[in-house]
Amino acid sequence: MGNVERALEMIDAANARDPNLETVCGEKQPKELVYGRRMSACLERLAPGASDLVRIAARAQHIERWTVPRDSYPEGKKGYHRWRTDLGRFHADRAGEIMAACGYAGTEIGKVRAMLRKKNLRSDPDTQLLEDTICVVFLENYLSGFSTRHDPEKIVDILRKTWGKMSPRGREAALALELGEDARRLVERALAQ
Repeated sequence: MGNVERALEMIDAANARDPNLETVCGEKQPKELVYGRRMSACLERLAPGASDLVRIAARAQHIERWTVPRDSYPEGKKGYHRWRTDLGRFHADRAGEIMAACGYAGTEIGKVRAMLRKKNLRSDPDTQLLEDTICVVFLENYLSGFSTRHDPEKIVDILRKTWGKMSPRGREAALALELGEDARRLVERALAQ
């Protein structure tokens, strides 16, 4: 087994180079560094005993995402899906490189790569745990801002799809979130349909 703390540090160092900033507690910080740490904190709440491999996958979920911008792909659903597929492969490759540098074996690297590419989502408990973490982090930290930039019907549809990807554990965590009034209403509409 490799060195998980070193892997997390290397992922953070990569994400600390993000030129896009997010204000957290009055301080501007690299956006993907913030995201990675939110993923780790949420994973710890959902599954305090999560394996080192899930911990690495959660932290690497958006590793260096800014280097593959959405606008470098065609507009529309097809372009979006191609971008997401390529991003998943890119994140898996970068996580694999870091894991190899930290002494992880090929089978361990393959497991994290599969999680980051959402392979066997329903049948692999670790991949499902990662997906639950992604969904809860989105709902808790990004839904409010995202919903102001998109049509409410589109948001309700996204929330319905998000809910469908979550396990009972993820749904329970999502329902316990303290969401703003507007976000809560959107979630309620999605769940009512």
